[in-house]
Order: sequence, then C-alpha cells, then structure tokens
Amino acid sequence: MRYRANFTRQSPSECNALRSLKMLTLSQDDVLKILPKVDVFTTVEAMFGALGRGEAVQPKQVQTLFPGNKGDYINYSGVWMSAGVYGLKTSPFIVHDKGYTVTAWTLLMSTETGEPMLLVDSSRLTLERTAATTAVAVKYLSKKEAKKLAVIGSGAQALAHIRYVSGLRNWESIKVWSLNSSELTAEKQEEFKRAGNGVLEFAPTKEIALEEADVILLCTSAASAVIKACDIKGSPLITSISTNAPGAHEIDPAMLANMEVYCDCTATTATVAGEMKLAAQSGCWSPEMVKGDLGALVNGSCPVPTGDKPVFFRSIGQGLEDVAVALAVMKEFQK
Repeated sequence: MRYRANFTRQSPSECNALRSLKMLTLSQDDVLKILPKVDVFTTVEAMFGALGRGEAVQPKQVQTLFPGNKGDYINYSGVWMSAGVYGLKTSPFIVHDKGYTVTAWTLLMSTETGEPMLLVDSSRLTLERTAATTAVAVKYLSKKEAKKLAVIGSGAQALAHIRYVSGLRNWESIKVWSLNSSELTAEKQEEFKRAGNGVLEFAPTKEIALEEADVILLCTSAASAVIKACDIKGSPLITSISTNAPGAHEIDPAMLANMEVYCDCTATTATVAGEMKLAAQSGCWSPEMVKGDLGALVNGSCPVPTGDKPVFFRSIGQGLEDVAVALAVMKEFQK
C-alpha cells in the first residue's frame, strides 16, 4: 500500500506543483472535430502490435456495483509503456427512478512523470475503437478473396463497423439485416448505403443476409444467440462484440467446438466472454483452444485460419483500445 504519512499539510513546493499542473480536457464536441483527422484503425492495430511484443499490459475489466441495484461502474485500464502512457476509462451505468444514464470518460497519465495529461469524453471514442478492433480482426482473419459481407444489426455499431471494413476487401455485396432495420428512416438508410460504397442493401430476412457470406459482423445488443450452426454455410469469419450483460452471447456456444477461435486479448477475454464461459461450462470447449489474439496476429506469432472451418473472433473491449485512441486524439489536438 502506498500512502502519504502526513495528510494534514502539503509543502509549498507541493502546492506549487499542483497549481502548475495542466491537463487537457476534451468534450464530445472537441472529439467530433478532431476524429476525422485521426487514423483510428492504424492506431488500434499499432497498439495491439505493441501488446503482442510485450510493450503494453492489459489488465482485466473491473466492475464496481452500486448498492441497491442502482447501477455500476466498469473500469477499463491499460499501460502502453513504449508510448509513455497509462490510461483508465471509467463508464458508469446509473439507474434513476425513470431511465438511466451512461457516460464514458478516459484519463491519460504519463508513465514518465506520473502526471495526468488528458481527460476526454469517450462516448464516441468507444464506438470508434470497437469497430476499428473488429476491422483489424477482419484484416488478419478473413480470406483475401472475400467478396460477400453480412452485417447483423442496424444501429450505430453496425454503421461504424461498415465504415471501418468497407475498404479492407473488394466487397461485391454488403447485406444488412436486423429485427428493426425496416424501421430505419430514409436518411439513415442512405447513410448506411454511403458507408457501403454503393454495394450495400438491406436484406428482408436474416437468412438472405447470411446467404454465401464470407464475413459476418454481429453488431447487436442481444444477450442470447442470434446465430446458430444451421445458419452458417461454408467457413466464414464471424465477429462478435455482444454486450456487457452477464453471459451475453451472439452465437450458440456449442458452435465453438467446430470453429477456429480467436479474440482481442486472450488473457482477458477467453474466460470472460459469454459464449466462451458457457461453452467451457458445458465441456465442449476450453479457453486453451483459442488459436490466437490480435497481438499475436499483428506480429505473426500465431497460426492463421486454415480455411477448413468457420472462424470466430470475439471482442469484449480492452482498456488499451481506449488509451490508444485517446492518445491519438490528444496528439492531433496538440498539433
């Protein structure tokens, strides 16, 4: 335990140091102005490369529950030593009498001076880093000749995912389906189509969306499976982000036994992700069967998919993703 022996008085030099401490604070509006100048994909890819080389450390998420079922805080932290930064994103879910509040803020601190450098509203950054992480997985795990993309979901994450993967392969078709995709406004549908570079269409059914898909992006808030083995033909790449709900999963856990499984970070995901926990509990799969994670894939230190089985990639969201993107935003702001 580290603590100050005398809590009652600080020296003049300590008081002066505190007064001279300068920390950049960025709002959501600031972030939206800066983001178009930031290469989020390359930033996230570089961070995972550093993690795979041992230049960064990714702890597990920490959840702090409020008493009386009034909500929680989930804390995502990480240290990217070669970039000189430690960071913590804290995201509360606060329950009110009517409704709830969800926010996200990231604090960056220097690993050289120990001083805070940035406090940034991370609501939009969370959206971007999540989609960029999936895109890195698509780059390394999907077949080079992949032509058909299916997206299950029609919310903000689905749209962001399409933006990030649209240029990774020469897609001939992008099909989007969700339970409420037919309710999207004409303006929102047009936004999806622009992101899909002219080859995107909304499928009338899930079955049509998945037909002959080479890559399937699951971007839902479902707590239980939206994909089962009977839905899949051939050996596509399936990516999943799911939700933070306990045991949440977007594919049938039993499917893992017949898939090549990868994740964002093996040390933090393989025993936590809903379908992985459920599959392990049933005895049909174990965390040791994960073939690799993004750090290993970026560095070429794990096997790539054989192409003989469907491939599954699971992301739960890592603190280092938040740290990396917040750092890139800070540097762009300071130019």
